[in-house]
Amino acid sequence: MSNPSTPTNERTLFGHPIGLFTLFVTEMWERFSYYGMRAIFTLFMVKALAFDKEQASRVYGNYTGLVYLTPLLGGYVADRFWGNRKSIMFGGFLMAVGQFLMFGAGTVYKAQPELAPTLMYAGLGCLIFGNGFFKPNISTMVGQLYPQGDKRVDSAFTIFYMGINLGAFIAPLVCGYLGDTGNAEDFRWGFLAAGIGMVLSLVCLAAFGDRTLVSPTGGDVGKAPNTARQTETAASSEAKASPMSLVVWVGAFIGLYVLFSKTWCEGDVIGSAIYALTIAAPGYIISDPSLSKIERTRIWVIYIIAFFVIFFWSAFEQAGASLTYFAEEQTNRTVGSTVVPASYFQAINAVAIVLLAPVFVSLWTLLGKLNKEPASPYKQAIGLGLLAVGYWVIAVGVKDLAPGTKVSMFWLVALYTIHTLGELCLSPIGLSMVNKLAPVKVASLLMGVWFLSTSAANKFAGTLSEYYPEPVVAVTAVENAGKAQNADLFPANYVKEKRKVNGVNVIALESIKFGEIKDEGARASARTALERDLVDNAKTFAGMKIANLYDFFMLFVYMSGASAVLLFVLCPMLLKMMHGVR
Repeated sequence: MSNPSTPTNERTLFGHPIGLFTLFVTEMWERFSYYGMRAIFTLFMVKALAFDKEQASRVYGNYTGLVYLTPLLGGYVADRFWGNRKSIMFGGFLMAVGQFLMFGAGTVYKAQPELAPTLMYAGLGCLIFGNGFFKPNISTMVGQLYPQGDKRVDSAFTIFYMGINLGAFIAPLVCGYLGDTGNAEDFRWGFLAAGIGMVLSLVCLAAFGDRTLVSPTGGDVGKAPNTARQTETAASSEAKASPMSLVVWVGAFIGLYVLFSKTWCEGDVIGSAIYALTIAAPGYIISDPSLSKIERTRIWVIYIIAFFVIFFWSAFEQAGASLTYFAEEQTNRTVGSTVVPASYFQAINAVAIVLLAPVFVSLWTLLGKLNKEPASPYKQAIGLGLLAVGYWVIAVGVKDLAPGTKVSMFWLVALYTIHTLGELCLSPIGLSMVNKLAPVKVASLLMGVWFLSTSAANKFAGTLSEYYPEPVVAVTAVENAGKAQNADLFPANYVKEKRKVNGVNVIALESIKFGEIKDEGARASARTALERDLVDNAKTFAGMKIANLYDFFMLFVYMSGASAVLLFVLCPMLLKMMHGVR
């Protein structure tokens, strides 16, 4: 039985416009490129460029933060000048160049170690600006394929999200297989594969876009700027934001930048800019006098939900940093005679989405027919709650973990699977919600604002990842109760440093070898000294000491759990502000 809102002359596949599947494949290969590079990025910095984890986490946070900052620029250019398709092609070209520059960095890092970081940063710059033109515009085009009020839109974004995650599933397997081999010289092949994926994305859009990307009225989707297709009244169309408003919000940005730089970010230029713009840019948009009262109220809903999304993605995006370190160092990855590359674990989330997204599409469709489908804010509160559950599960897995013990892969698999359920409740629903609530003339710009919250989240994720505790190193007491212990039990290459811990001389080792300390008393003394050392020197976040992995994971439980409860409480108010949109 056909959907009553489907135009009779519409070319469909599985009940959706065929153009949706052109966008599906285009986005799939772009996400293959992004996630393939991301799967090996921090490992490349640590193993090839010899960055320490804190520095690598900082670079990772800056990169992923800026990647989602530039959609604001790309959305503005598409709305005002280029349209979606031209913006996507330009952005895709820049991203392909960026991946090939990363390939160059991986090729020369040994022969020309001073050139490799330069090539890497140049590649990151191209990826950052390219994504800004690609990401918000392809998401906006999905909604343009459907008539206003079409109930298929939530399902369409979930299908589109399957394309994102099909690429994200294949990427770590291919790029990880080629690049994460244990030989740092092979990282370049993973970056090369990511570049080829980006080229395939562009080829798909160029080959099929004109034939399949058609609006319900028969027009070309994505060619004209969004301001050209707005349906506002003449009076509201003529209204323009005043120059004084621009001056005010530029001043607000500068003031916020200084504030963040002096406080939270402690001189971090990129972090200060991201957080300041996350507040100032939405303020400028909503001050547009051409917006009606209802439009402005609906935009406020986007902003409020976007605020909560920051806490979701800052925890979720630990996948590319701290959770990769955890997979590399604290997870037993041996299956038979094979050691599973740490980068492969990033594919779990993606394959779970590909498998579970059809279930969610069917679930939302069934509940919609029964008029029992939860409104978008409730779905997103559920997503935040599931994120907290995922971190709670892995916190249980590492609680009271003895030094030197690696955990089963089950704990990471469980975390990623539960997080997938949360992501399916939050992310595609968020994209759909922005599409439904945003006024046409600023549709891509508000999609850019949505990704701006993801920018702040990714930068915050990098900051939080810096609190990841180093693997517990083994120590043996050299002097215990006046009796010297034999430090020669350990091979010389294990010894990292000698120091005093609470007055006890200890040797810190590169790897955990408590089992090699033959004397039980010495082992107990070593553990006690180490535990005291870890607690005394633990980093502190928001008053919470993070001395071990349990503390680290519980930080995300508290943060995402509190956000879920608060958003759930606010849902009735948000529904009223949406004025009938669900």
